Amino acid sequence: MKKITIINGPNLNLLGKREPAIYGSEGFESYLDKLRQNNPNVEIDYIQSNIEGELIDAVQKSGFSSDGIIINPGGYTHTSVALGDAIASITAPVIEVHISNVQAREDFRKISHISAKVKGTISGLGLDGYALALDYLKK
Repeated sequence: MKKITIINGPNLNLLGKREPAIYGSEGFESYLDKLRQNNPNVEIDYIQSNIEGELIDAVQKSGFSSDGIIINPGGYTHTSVALGDAIASITAPVIEVHISNVQAREDFRKISHISAKVKGTISGLGLDGYALALDYLKK
């Protein structure tokens, strides 16, 4: 059985409530339940934190024990060199996911300290980006 870790960054605990026109109206916990139901042969661990250091700890911890990581660093995408360095330091493949199309938003969102360190990036496909990343990591 594959073990995949999903790591969500700041404010993603507010999905379903936060700016639904951009992020949708479904909370992540209900989406995660569906993802687990649709992938019964995959162990999916989930971590969410609003704290940069906790996200780095999660990457380091799961980066040597998981078969892959799906990360949505939220706003830390654009600011955290340290999170990018943590991703570069681990052995598990990492897929970066963004619910909105960050390239179609404010200019500061077009800068990523994460993208160059990951296997690939999925952006702008809503929560479906997580399922696509999981499908890739299952292979």
